[in-house]
Amino acid sequence: MSDSLNKILWTATDFSIPPDIWKKLEGQGYKVLMPGIEENIIDKIQLLCPKLLVDQFDGESGAELARLRVVKERFPDLPVVLMSNQPSVEEAVNSIKLGALEYLTGNITSERLWAVIEAALSCSCPKAAGVLTRKRRDITSIKKPIAVHKSMVRVMELARKIAPSRSTVLVKGETGTGKEVLARFVHGCSDRRDGPFIAVNCAALPETLLESELFGHEKGSFTGAISRKKGKFELANGGTLLLDEISETEVSIQAKLLRVLQEREIDRVGGQFSIPVDVRVIATTNRDLEAETRNGNFRLDLFYRLNVVPVNLPPLRDRWDDIAPLGEFFLQKHCALNNIPVKMFAQDAVEFLKGRNWPGNVRELENLIERSTLLVDSKDIKAADLERIVSSEEREQDHHGYDCGRLIPLKEMEKKMIFQALDSHRGNRTHAAKVLGISVRTLRNKLHEYREMLEKEPLVAHK
Repeated sequence: MSDSLNKILWTATDFSIPPDIWKKLEGQGYKVLMPGIEENIIDKIQLLCPKLLVDQFDGESGAELARLRVVKERFPDLPVVLMSNQPSVEEAVNSIKLGALEYLTGNITSERLWAVIEAALSCSCPKAAGVLTRKRRDITSIKKPIAVHKSMVRVMELARKIAPSRSTVLVKGETGTGKEVLARFVHGCSDRRDGPFIAVNCAALPETLLESELFGHEKGSFTGAISRKKGKFELANGGTLLLDEISETEVSIQAKLLRVLQEREIDRVGGQFSIPVDVRVIATTNRDLEAETRNGNFRLDLFYRLNVVPVNLPPLRDRWDDIAPLGEFFLQKHCALNNIPVKMFAQDAVEFLKGRNWPGNVRELENLIERSTLLVDSKDIKAADLERIVSSEEREQDHHGYDCGRLIPLKEMEKKMIFQALDSHRGNRTHAAKVLGISVRTLRNKLHEYREMLEKEPLVAHK
């Protein structure tokens, strides 16, 4: 759990925290912060980004309800628990209407207080504190994928059909096609929509950290485990867990994932008992998992467990009818986010967008639209504007040795960058290694590897 989501702001200064609750919170890695009376609560929330606010009513219900209203407007995802020594039914009803999670009286038991706090901490995953205008919130809250082309219409019909079930879903598609957006749509259409949606990027974490991230760990289970930590499966209980780029997991993690899908229970790292979980799993991949199983990189039994409902997301170049509406959506979105007057696409700009290959798919399209909102001064964005932006990017990429029209394997890109660094430093390995951010030994091993590859290549007679 990140530090920004690990704080509890306790402004109920007339109520002390029972020692047993304080100990439980510290054991789970939470920090309870108690600001001074004179400090502004909005500023503290903005600064600290707490996961829970425990505030109090002092009897001036008008002013306190107004404060609660501001808190919920500014930070709608922040759970708020209210405590009062002078409770009233009207005050309780109004505070709940304004979005307070609980309204507690001063004689509450320690057990009841802990139950409320535990429920509040598990019910929400607040975003970083900040304000969106109504216009911005309306634009950015759209979660439904745009589907006009018949291939995407079929995908959306399938997504709606499978959403109410608890079956595991495997979303396949190239990088940037919108696999996570589709996963969120399935969650939003399901009976679990009020539960959490937790996403884990399996490619971003090494094996040791990924295991702890997924399944959690007990205090002292390894060096640095200073407290118990719930894993993503536990945090997603009652909701949906997205395993993004599942193909990047190590085989040892795959075995543990298979057990979770089969038994519906997890084992924390260093734990003694299994913990049951009720989680709907959606996995995504940009690779051919069947081919990965044949190559020994992915377990066949896990593939079958994940592939209960396969969903193939077509690349953007095959759904040309979606390009114009996607472009319009991104244009409005980034104009709103950047406080820029609304712009429009000229017809030739739409034709330009439809004519591109989009190897980066929807993500590449959005990036181009965002840059155009910032770089084009006129209200109308024309094809010439987009061509100018794309051309400047291609020149910049060519300057750095990239081929923007072709995606190449990572190994080939690594080799190109190493030889470019050596050329730039006249063969000086020490300087080249420093620029590349690797050791001289690693560079030497890479060059030896390339030499061996060259020696193994068959000789070809040229005519």
